[in-house]
Amino acid sequence: MAEPDPPGPPTSGAGENNEGGDEQSAAALQSPVSERHSLEKSQSSTGSLSLSGSVFEQVQENDRGYANESYFMPCDEKEQTRLAIVHQCFISMLSGQLSFQNIPRNAKRILDVGTGIGDWAIAVAERFPTAEVTATDITCFQPTDVPPNVFFEIDDAQEEWTYTEPFDFIHLRGLSGAFSDWAAVYKEAHKHLQGNGILEVADFGNITTVEPIADSYLSIYNGACLSAAEKSGVTLGLDHMKKALLESAGFSVAKGRTLDIPLGTWSDDPRKQLAGKMALIAALEGLEATSLRLLTRHMAWKAEDVRDLCAKVQEELMRPGVRPTVSCQFTVARKLMV
Repeated sequence: MAEPDPPGPPTSGAGENNEGGDEQSAAALQSPVSERHSLEKSQSSTGSLSLSGSVFEQVQENDRGYANESYFMPCDEKEQTRLAIVHQCFISMLSGQLSFQNIPRNAKRILDVGTGIGDWAIAVAERFPTAEVTATDITCFQPTDVPPNVFFEIDDAQEEWTYTEPFDFIHLRGLSGAFSDWAAVYKEAHKHLQGNGILEVADFGNITTVEPIADSYLSIYNGACLSAAEKSGVTLGLDHMKKALLESAGFSVAKGRTLDIPLGTWSDDPRKQLAGKMALIAALEGLEATSLRLLTRHMAWKAEDVRDLCAKVQEELMRPGVRPTVSCQFTVARKLMV
């Protein structure tokens, strides 16, 4: 297996969270999916809508399931479990809150782009029962027992958005590498926000170690994934959260913070240990999820070589004294009143 030269690890800062919102319960009901996508639907005994048809058949590749032929992250059961852990990790990082920025208490319409398994959208719908929450993704896991005010849609955010009413809050999380044209996505978000509406973007950077390891498997992994992503036409990392990119779409960037999350329980801060436990599990499982399609499709690696490298990185990160970390960045932008 040919191994690229390792790049240097990125650096990051530290910050804190201040999102609020009262916990409220809502009646459980299976959520319908938007009519505008003309998907085949079947009426359930409860009167709600469920999806059927080949639109949800996964593309099987190297024993993983994917939403389509192009997006590099899987959407199979293994990945759904990882996404559930990631969601709980965010909750822990944000001290029980759902967003870094306060969601307005009087918000009427909230949009979650790239919702994944829908955990964030469901939780927001429970906390804001009078708001209509729309959750979009290129595939749908059709969660059950969800509040009646959350609606799941099959949608590609890189295409023109066709909503007829603006949103008060738009949320994007964990979408590094998802879009080849972030500027276009941000322009659509700006167009579909209310005046003074809020856009929040959250994402993880690369895994690093407190004390860099010379010629590490982690550096080989990071370098290979960055090269493969570039060949595929997307960029991994946090470049899509740069202030200039958001401002070019018309936003005023209100603030940004970066949290350094220790992977595991090596931190002396008890508040970081719970998040660290979950982040470590998600990170270890995410190594294959992120790299398998990228490296086999765009770097001509064999699947067994990718998995071998991932196993070596996992062993390296678990060594005593390594102290791995991952940075999580939050950027909050507003659409100015006209």
